[in-house]
Amino acid sequence: MSAPLLVEEHEDRVVLRLNRPEVRNAIDRAMVDALHAACAALEAEPRVALVTGAGGTFAAGADIAQLRERRREDALAGINSGVLDRLRRLPMPVIALVDGYALGGGAELAYACDFRIGTPATRIGNPEPGLGIIAAAGAAWRLKELVGEPLAKEVLLAGRVLDAQECLAVRLLNEVVDADDLEPAGHRLADRITAQAPLAVRLTKSVVDAPPGAHPLVDDVAQAVLFETQEKSDRMTAFLERRRPRRSEPGSSEERA
Repeated sequence: MSAPLLVEEHEDRVVLRLNRPEVRNAIDRAMVDALHAACAALEAEPRVALVTGAGGTFAAGADIAQLRERRREDALAGINSGVLDRLRRLPMPVIALVDGYALGGGAELAYACDFRIGTPATRIGNPEPGLGIIAAAGAAWRLKELVGEPLAKEVLLAGRVLDAQECLAVRLLNEVVDADDLEPAGHRLADRITAQAPLAVRLTKSVVDAPPGAHPLVDDVAQAVLFETQEKSDRMTAFLERRRPRRSEPGSSEERA
């Protein structure tokens, strides 16, 4: 039996590949457990994460066969919402690479990421009420924050499925690329993130995600931490030296002039 999640380790990033292509990467309990394990590793060693799906589909939803058997205690345990909240709170940014369908729990997984890149085949939606349940793993509030209340209610209450261009227009997708360029595009974005000071990225993510009442104190505390780092000093010194005018060499045309 193949692993529900494939983890590809790199020095400064990790690729997490949902690996149930036979059921369009439906998120079952084994995949939830595997995602928890991946989150634990990224909490211990913070790196950028790229989340994608095998077989041309991101994730077509939660596993309906398992959902049908869940009861009140399972809902209150927050099986899916717990892992997506943990993913959202990872120290470094998470990039969703969304090819094909991201529906239900798959859409909620994408919403929990910091960035989303799609392909022309991307389709995102939350059909949960059609199955007699709600989108309880974050969509009911994250989607409103991402795209605004009117469109979020169309998706959540009326079953609207957004195509790639609609997602791009409302910035639910940061970028749309050809399918064969999806992972390279994700790595290009990861390259831009990892070129920044790692601790500054971590603290910026924490400040951006902080509740409104935490500002400006949380901003000042984060800046106070960064002001004391050697990397801040080194990067600012390098910046100033690049800006410093070069002195002309002896005998150069500038000196003769």
